[in-house]
Amino acid sequence: MAKKITAKKPLAGNRRSHSNRATKHSQNLNFQTMTLEDGTKIRTTTREMRTLKKLSNKEA
Repeated sequence: MAKKITAKKPLAGNRRSHSNRATKHSQNLNFQTMTLEDGTKIRTTTREMRTLKKLSNKEA
């Protein structure tokens, strides 16, 4: 199982109908599984995945 390394949580808000009634709604994160160079699998958001790729390319 991949380890989750982020501390982010889903955003919460309301959906509004035409009559302006509110119902609870949440926007979940875009989680992806990523395999690191040493073979470990992590579960990160796509934004964090981009940052990790950028930092690993900078070191090489």
